[in-house]
Amino acid sequence: MPVIDSSGTTVTNGDDPTPHQLRLLLTLAEELHFGRAARRLYLTQPALSQQIRALEDRLRVRVFQRTSRHVELTEAGRELLPYARRVVTAADDLRRAAYHLTTGDDTLRIGVCESFGSLPEIRAVLDAFADPRPQVRVLDTFTAQLTALERGEIDAAFVHLPVPPGLHAQPLVVEPRLACLSATDPLAARATLCLADLAEHPVAEMTPSTFPEGRAFWTAAPRPDGARVRLAGSHGRTVESLLSTVALTRAVAFVPAAAARLYPRPDLAYIPVTDLSPCTFALVWSEMTAQLPRSERLRAAVAAIAPRG
Repeated sequence: MPVIDSSGTTVTNGDDPTPHQLRLLLTLAEELHFGRAARRLYLTQPALSQQIRALEDRLRVRVFQRTSRHVELTEAGRELLPYARRVVTAADDLRRAAYHLTTGDDTLRIGVCESFGSLPEIRAVLDAFADPRPQVRVLDTFTAQLTALERGEIDAAFVHLPVPPGLHAQPLVVEPRLACLSATDPLAARATLCLADLAEHPVAEMTPSTFPEGRAFWTAAPRPDGARVRLAGSHGRTVESLLSTVALTRAVAFVPAAAARLYPRPDLAYIPVTDLSPCTFALVWSEMTAQLPRSERLRAAVAAIAPRG
């Protein structure tokens, strides 16, 4: 409903841009490329484009000049950028203040993903805390953990590296990556494999919106011999759906060794890959929560459990 201010001017609050839209604006202003910005934001490119158009409609000004090959800030966009940053900073400050008022400084909120919460290393970290123990939130995907960190909904998360820039990590476990194949695949009977053996297999991945470094790592791209990596046509949103994609197709997925213990299935085979680098399971946190009173203690608990060197 329109609101009339003291001067008689009609104010349409519903047309105000949201802090979320302004975050998208700032990211696109940094990248000046819809594809790269969308990957950073864990969005599809059409979804980002739609949000930017909605923002421009609300502001009643074009912020970006678009062509088929190029994106750049308009003069109005450059002038509005500092104001957008102030709004986003204020929203972050508001969220932090609300967090301290509702939970207090003594409560840590930690995110874990699916069955990985049962890993003994995580249990050991949590057991290092006396009462009150950290609150644990189980999330179904890696992307959900990153989003919760960005929004300040959790203070830290246990995830496999790599993670996007801007996050801090304390390594906990280093383990091999395995090739996960359908049990009916001719290679499933092998004791070990090398990446060249898998050159003809499409690679199944968790989600196409993963940031570039993460996507390259979990698809083993590029290959040592320069062979092209072919991606599977379908994507798994969760670990279970990823494994089902592999079981029902001739695709391969590269997974942490822990997956073989956490997701044993008769229709799958987990095989060591001799020339595939290991992966690191780590505690990850954002700058927003780095200074929480118990955050340092949490990192110390992880450091005490993590192997030296």
